Amino acid sequence: MKMGLRFGKVAAYAVLIFATLNLFQIRGEIPTTLDEPFDPVTVPLDKSFRGNAIDLPDSDPRVKRTVLGFHPEQISVSLSSTFDSVWISWITGEFQIGENVKPLNPKTVASVVHYGKLRFPMTHKANGESLVYSQLYPFEGLQNYTSGIIHHVRLMGLEPSTLYYYRCGDPSVQAMSDIYYFKTMPISSPKSYPGRIAVIGDLGLTYNSSSTIEHLKRNKPDLILLVGDVCYANLYLTNGTGSDCYSCSFSDTPIHETFQPRWDYWGRFMQPLISKVPIMMVQGNHELEEQAENKTFVSYSSRFAFPSKESGSSSKFYYSFNAGGIHFIVLGGYVAYNRSDDQYKWLEKDLANVDREVTPWLVATWHPPWYTTYKAHYRESECMKVAMEDLLYQYRVDIVFNGHVHAYERSNRVYNYSVDPCGPVYIAIGDGGNREKMAISHADDPDSCPEPSTTPDAIMGGFCAFNFTAGRASGKFCWDQQPDYSAYRESSFGHGILEVKNETHALWTWHRNQDMYNRIGDQIYVVRQPERCPVQSEVIEFWGAQNLQNVPSSVSSD
Repeated sequence: MKMGLRFGKVAAYAVLIFATLNLFQIRGEIPTTLDEPFDPVTVPLDKSFRGNAIDLPDSDPRVKRTVLGFHPEQISVSLSSTFDSVWISWITGEFQIGENVKPLNPKTVASVVHYGKLRFPMTHKANGESLVYSQLYPFEGLQNYTSGIIHHVRLMGLEPSTLYYYRCGDPSVQAMSDIYYFKTMPISSPKSYPGRIAVIGDLGLTYNSSSTIEHLKRNKPDLILLVGDVCYANLYLTNGTGSDCYSCSFSDTPIHETFQPRWDYWGRFMQPLISKVPIMMVQGNHELEEQAENKTFVSYSSRFAFPSKESGSSSKFYYSFNAGGIHFIVLGGYVAYNRSDDQYKWLEKDLANVDREVTPWLVATWHPPWYTTYKAHYRESECMKVAMEDLLYQYRVDIVFNGHVHAYERSNRVYNYSVDPCGPVYIAIGDGGNREKMAISHADDPDSCPEPSTTPDAIMGGFCAFNFTAGRASGKFCWDQQPDYSAYRESSFGHGILEVKNETHALWTWHRNQDMYNRIGDQIYVVRQPERCPVQSEVIEFWGAQNLQNVPSSVSSD
């Protein structure tokens, strides 16, 4: 009898989903945010599909070193703040791991890029900088790590929407890469946009991550946004022993260990894609990686190039850049964000300098979501929300991308937990396929509301998540049904594609890994209404000073 009831409930959900999502298809239309608010939809977990969230072993040919000597590997492209500049990054030399490691001298190999519009001859040359980082542990028996030589070279004076060829390395020692290529972003204008922007989060390096990337490649993106949690090296001990849950398996370690070669494996695995398609990185909690002298985020800060200086930021954890008529703002969820802190001041200044006549679209991203209805990480980043939400609302941010929760969820336009036509659409897409597997339970499921004292972020601390004071959840910490602001949620692995069509319409599509390449999991047009929702001249003082006193300072430093 219970099985029959459970089946009936799933069948009822399926009918609701069909009615909600396919009504527009029957009419030959794609739903838009003008049709909001949508009735909340939950797609039940397909228990026949859990994916293959098992890490790729070091024997997999996709993660093995295939170059010799000081020839470049782990090559990637990332954007500067404007279309006329990009960064080329790569690694030369081999990493070392053991109790006693001796760092390579970065000055022994030059950082050079030859590039041009033609394969031959490449008429331009740029020089850059190099560094080596170490992950050191002050405890006997733990293995230390030192990286190969990491190179970052900035190419400048580029033309918009133009294909460039390049080789990187050191020509003086005959250690140059093969020829690669990239395409620059369009000029910043309300009439020009990248074709497709891929958004992924919490990717890892599993067989399911591989499926995510293969699906993503089929969509031929012009830009990739990775919204935090890269390779999950911190799910390993320094001896290479891994677990889906570090605290469950290794609770007695004197420090949270990592196995740094996983970063090198990830760089090799991703090179065929990100040596051609620019990738922009966002700080995630799995990049913390504490080591000796309380250093944190060292690998993340060292391996990737960030347009921080170009966008007026003093930190690699928050920066901004333009991609055609889109202004992207990348924020750090694990660095101080209170109104008196540098990140907030930088954000305020960056937002004030955005010209919506030139870049009509304003997209923000950081790792931990403010709006998630899953039990995992529920209201965890409330202090960041308290500190910054008013500012983003004031300047009419259009879309927010987050990760952290290993599932997919799209909100209606929302502000302060209420459906609001001028609020952003929040999309949590931490479903890249990492080995921690999917989030399934919702905070509004029976007996699933977490104890409030357990919810504050473990890295940032502080408590700002109080019971709601209005609406259906008034007096409660959780809703007892899917909240009105949550439009669609599903536990599945996948990726998203953002296609901005013009200054008012952007098409968002989410693809599930288990579907065929031409199938769509969720799709909507996000529509801007600048006349209805003009930028406001002053910050809304909704929360008040007493709540802001609870906002914590950062434990990390750049």
